[in-house]
Order: sequence, then structure tokens, then C-alpha cells
Amino acid sequence: MRFSFIKITTFIILLFSTLKGEAVENPKIILTTKYGDVKIELFKDTAPNHVNRILELSKAGLYDGVAFHRVIDGFMAQTGDVQHGNTKKGFNASLVGTGGSDLPDLTQEFNNIAHDRGVLSMARSQDPNSANSQFFICFDKAPHLDRQYTAFGKVTEGMEFIDKLKKGAQGSGAVTNPDIIVKITVL
Repeated sequence: MRFSFIKITTFIILLFSTLKGEAVENPKIILTTKYGDVKIELFKDTAPNHVNRILELSKAGLYDGVAFHRVIDGFMAQTGDVQHGNTKKGFNASLVGTGGSDLPDLTQEFNNIAHDRGVLSMARSQDPNSANSQFFICFDKAPHLDRQYTAFGKVTEGMEFIDKLKKGAQGSGAVTNPDIIVKITVL
């Protein structure tokens, strides 16, 4: 009985020592554009599966060379189509925006992060559980997206470089000769 008490007490002490306010640092990435580096904090505690997907695809280099294929001034810049949007490997202007990675789609992780300027969120189809590799960065507040799309990160430095991305056609946002993600570096 005494041995069990010691084990339980030890477990509780260890548990509280890790929960006593010591914050686990969120992962960070640098998204490099031709205009400069964009530093981004990812919210692993809020959207762990989406953050893990971004990190996995980034570490594999799959975002390197991918186009910002849909950029709507005052709204958002969308990228991440690793299947049809890679300007170095089989870019397809008629299909860009419809593809994803070879990994399965993600179950939504809707949360209370507001879609404000600089927030990263996963793109998806009408199915809330269809996010895969595409994501967008908000230029401004977009409250109609709150709790409808999975917000998973925020630009902490370099939003001025996102502002410089080539804008798309009025309405659709489709971009001819789009800017690209030069590379994403996981810190």
C-alpha cells in the first residue's frame, strides 16, 4: 500500500511540475518569398494535427516552389497546392488550387482564433474535413471565416512581404505568373 502511495504521489508531483505555468513553446517557421522572410508562429495547442501537417510537408520541402495561386486584395493570399501548384515540378495553371498532398485529409480543428490580419488558416472544400496542404494568410479581418476554417498560426514578422504578393483577378483572385514560396524553413 505504501509503495502505491509513493508512486501516485510521485506521479502527481511530476504532473504538476510540468503544468505549473511552464509554457511549451509553439513551433515556428520562416516562409521565404522573393520579397523577404516571413516569420510565423504555429499554434500546436489549438490545431495540433494541422500544425503537424504543415511541419511535415515543410520538412519534406514540398512547399518549396509552390505558387500563391489565389490572392485577393484586402482578403487573403492562398498557397500550398503541392500537387498542382509547384512551379518547379509540373505546375498546372488550370488545376492549381484543386490538389493536395498524398496524405489523407484532416479532420477539422475549428477554434476560437479570430481570422485577423496575419492569421494562417487551412483552405478546404465545402467538406469541413477536407483540408490537406493548402493554406491562406489573411490580409485583413475576415470574421465570416471564424470557427468555419481551422486557424493554426500567425505571422509575427514580415507581413509587409505578404502584402507585396502579386494580386489576382478581380473576383476569383486567380493569379497569372504568381509569386511563390521560395522555401519554408522549420526553426
